Amino acid sequence: MDVRSEELFDSAAFLLSVGLGRRIVELDPGESFFAQDDPADSVFYLQKGRVKLSVLSANGKQATLSLLSPGDFFGEESLGNGSGVRAATAMAVVRCTALRIKKDDMLRVMHQEHKFYDHFLAYLLGRSRRTQADLVDQIFSSSEKRLARTLLLMAEIGNPEEAHAMIPPITQETLAEMVGTTRSRVSYFMNRFRALGLISYKERIRVHRLRLLSVVQGQLAGV
Repeated sequence: MDVRSEELFDSAAFLLSVGLGRRIVELDPGESFFAQDDPADSVFYLQKGRVKLSVLSANGKQATLSLLSPGDFFGEESLGNGSGVRAATAMAVVRCTALRIKKDDMLRVMHQEHKFYDHFLAYLLGRSRRTQADLVDQIFSSSEKRLARTLLLMAEIGNPEEAHAMIPPITQETLAEMVGTTRSRVSYFMNRFRALGLISYKERIRVHRLRLLSVVQGQLAGV
């Protein structure tokens, strides 16, 4: 697979031009595209906004899996031959616009348009690698390093050439869910990161990439 051609592939333009059964969905913050255990009958492509994927355990404990940004797909479990229900809840964090693509139409265009199929497969493989890395992180890393890594991953949404990056709006409660710790611990680590010059924030968090990377790599004294 030619990585350069994948980077140049414009999913947004392709999905708008190809003959798909699709409709535009617009949601306000707090509204859900779908809920866990809903019937899985479509795939979504996020055009604008931020979406939180979360799961709820049988005992009522909620965990945030990831924050999605424009250009991300979600709801891809509908394409499989499994249970036929949603594995997670997808909720709008800010006002969102997304394309909702019917399962049968998505499968048809994937078979007909090989370039799109390659692009979509590369996207799913990239998500799988990140999920595996998150699992290893949860098992072996301290909660402080997990928070640093989470902030770095969210900072990747911006221009990779920039030393500083604003991350999507997010609460400390959501960060705690993603990291697997308490809100009070996240608050403590965020204040520590700010005191060390790793991040700065008022309404939005600005990540100092290289400095925070030193925490992840264990190069900062006292971490």
